[in-house]
Amino acid sequence: MKIYVARHGQTEWNALNKVCGRTDLPLTEEGVSQAKKLSEAVSRLHVDSIVVSPMKRALQTARVVSEENGIPYIVDDRLIEQDYGIYEGVDRLDEGFLANKRCFAYRYPQGESMMQVAHRTYSLLDDLRKTHADENILLVCHGGVARVIRTYFIDMTNEEFFHYNADNCSCTEYTLP
Repeated sequence: MKIYVARHGQTEWNALNKVCGRTDLPLTEEGVSQAKKLSEAVSRLHVDSIVVSPMKRALQTARVVSEENGIPYIVDDRLIEQDYGIYEGVDRLDEGFLANKRCFAYRYPQGESMMQVAHRTYSLLDDLRKTHADENILLVCHGGVARVIRTYFIDMTNEEFFHYNADNCSCTEYTLP
């Protein structure tokens, strides 16, 4: 079983380098173009189904891939982006945001911790392993979620985790035994 993890296409806040968690933004024109390129890449893979976050940017990305490749998709709330609380909309280089990003078990004030994100994304991966063992799945999600999913498959130091970034519409392949 292969799991492909793709981050959604670009949003206005991505272009402005703002923290974007639960703010439900659509794709920019560049984001739609990125989704089409992702769709072309997926056409060269054997993907049986898509599981997608309920947020607009992820849904738009998944729909492009789905429609152009004839792959069905389902929405799963466990792929929603991390709730960054009071840091929603701030510059990604904000000192408070970056300090909080290094504290995995600490909730962003008025938000959630990375451990909470890991709990829900790991449960999704465990469920997929049981219910879709003979399929290859594309997960269309968000940068923070993609970072946490990576830890399910690859051991990372705290520094590696802190610095890992999934580009818009990048697609990473993992294997579930």
